[in-house]
Amino acid sequence: MQSYSTITIEIDPRGVAEVTLNRPEKHNAMSAEMMVELTAAAAELGADPAVRVVVLTGAGKSFCAGGDLGWMKAQMAADRDTRFVEARKLAEMLNALNTLPKPLIGKLQGNAFGGGVGMASVCDVAIGVDSLTMGLTEVKLGLIPATIGPYVLARMGEAMARRVFMSARLFGADEAVTLGLLAKAVPAADLDAAVEAEIAPYLKCAPEAVTRAKALARSLGPKIDDAVIDHTINELVACWDGAEAKEGVGAFFDKRPPAWTT
Repeated sequence: MQSYSTITIEIDPRGVAEVTLNRPEKHNAMSAEMMVELTAAAAELGADPAVRVVVLTGAGKSFCAGGDLGWMKAQMAADRDTRFVEARKLAEMLNALNTLPKPLIGKLQGNAFGGGVGMASVCDVAIGVDSLTMGLTEVKLGLIPATIGPYVLARMGEAMARRVFMSARLFGADEAVTLGLLAKAVPAADLDAAVEAEIAPYLKCAPEAVTRAKALARSLGPKIDDAVIDHTINELVACWDGAEAKEGVGAFFDKRPPAWTT
């Protein structure tokens, strides 16, 4: 197992790998480095026959606060080619986790915003603490939930997604269960046991059959192919190119309301 800077990986004797987003001081916001490392980790764990199940969680108070705002701010000053390269890092990470040939269980020990909601959506099942808050907050910054969009829609369905996809409204764990983002919300003290209950059945199943069944489920669900992924990258870059993103991200760093706030 290679060494990583922004995530940690622990594999127990049963073959259960726990991947932990490890930027607690930044609420596990996804930097470019974290995106690349998660993509590499997905490939490494997916190819390891000893790994039976993967659990995705976060260190500290938050599961994932979304994209790192410093990374987003850098895109405002970047040329268009660089913006495409950076947007693809995020898209490739999400695709790598979504197509991981192992069961992926989300263990949300804290809040998830923006890309963090996308991370929960690529998990085969996500369990969260009942005190957490979630939200697709991109539009407050003049952006949209672009590269995470296909996975959020696949998880929630269009009707449910449209309740929260473009309002930046925050919602709690109970509503996240109703929306389909979480399978279950439990007290923090019960989180480990609830996740273990999801892990245990897989350890009695034929590993190759599990892999094939997951691939079949994906193929029968909403299509998320190269064309869809490229479309989401184009949409994200188009936002980065626009005036609203510059105003929204700039307002955040200036600690002032953006121009459209009433």
